Amino acid sequence: MRAPGTGRTTVKRWFLRHLQLLPLLLLAGGAALDYNTPPHFSAEAFYTAAPMAAAALLSLRATVLAGVGACAADTALLLHFGYLGDSGGRSELATVATVSAFAIVVNRLMHYSDVRLQSARRIALAVQRAVLPQPPASIGPLRIAVRYQAAVQDAQIGGDLYGVQDTPYGVRCLVGDVRGKGMDAVKAVDVAVGVFREAAEEEPAITAVAARLERGVRREAARRTGVARTEGFVTGVLADIPRAGDELRLLNRGHPAPLLLRGGHVHYAEPSEPALPLGLAELGAGGDRTDTVPFPPGTTLLLYTDGLTEARDRAGVFYDPGARLTGHEFPGPDALLDALLADVRRHTGGRISDDLVLLAITRGEDPESPEGPGSPGGPEGTEGA
Repeated sequence: MRAPGTGRTTVKRWFLRHLQLLPLLLLAGGAALDYNTPPHFSAEAFYTAAPMAAAALLSLRATVLAGVGACAADTALLLHFGYLGDSGGRSELATVATVSAFAIVVNRLMHYSDVRLQSARRIALAVQRAVLPQPPASIGPLRIAVRYQAAVQDAQIGGDLYGVQDTPYGVRCLVGDVRGKGMDAVKAVDVAVGVFREAAEEEPAITAVAARLERGVRREAARRTGVARTEGFVTGVLADIPRAGDELRLLNRGHPAPLLLRGGHVHYAEPSEPALPLGLAELGAGGDRTDTVPFPPGTTLLLYTDGLTEARDRAGVFYDPGARLTGHEFPGPDALLDALLADVRRHTGGRISDDLVLLAITRGEDPESPEGPGSPGGPEGTEGA
């Protein structure tokens, strides 16, 4: 896997920067064409296009200058060919002046629309930070990184959720995917994350946290009507990372299996028994079951939503994170997620069709542990996942 690519971004920035020269090129090209063609030929289209291009690309001042420049160039060429005094010349100049004035109006409308859009983005970002706060970069020996990619452009929150909580029982994590879209999904995200935060602090067992999530999701679904009421469920994975030891516990409720990465090797942490999503427990038999998996120093736990595994290329081939990550090592969870997102964008051609959450947790050496990297409990003395 390549590091996050910058080639496409560089080309885009170069194109946008040079596109701002379009009004000037239209004016210069129109004047040159007007001057070097027969008198009956007019470059009026170039003179009117220049201020309109400036209205879309540049500031108010630049739009005004483009309009003045268009009128001045048209006036100069009409005067040069002796058409300024006749009705055709005056009509052409009036057209250029009218379009230039209209371009100023368009520029202001676009500016106010952009202001409203930026305000909406700030509000959406504030909502995301309130519902899905950014986890700390580290908790003890754990380094943490998260990435959230909403399928709807300019949206900051969708139907995927995550949570990281430092509790008296260790670090607890949740990654989930709400069934459905729109405001119902956002409400369900808010409920699930709120229940998780409270339960993670209070419940000694991760199964009890799952039970409270089950009740919370069912209560939220009961408030809905129609199909949304029967389909109000959440797939999710709970991770329980104790403060001591080199293991963690996973509880999977119908969610894609997490990945464990170490030394270029990738392992899917499949649940020992399948389970129904949160909100549907009454349809199954038996209680929740946790799986204990090794989590020695140097290992990274990757939790994600199905927006990753269901990402397709143009041929319809699904993205396989296990295969794509195998053989690659990363200096930390942030580097892993940046590289993974860049690789997904390359795979899909930049088309995002579903919300995507990535949560990576890398266990480093415990600063309070007497064991160093070369000891039996360190990365070099423990078999990887």
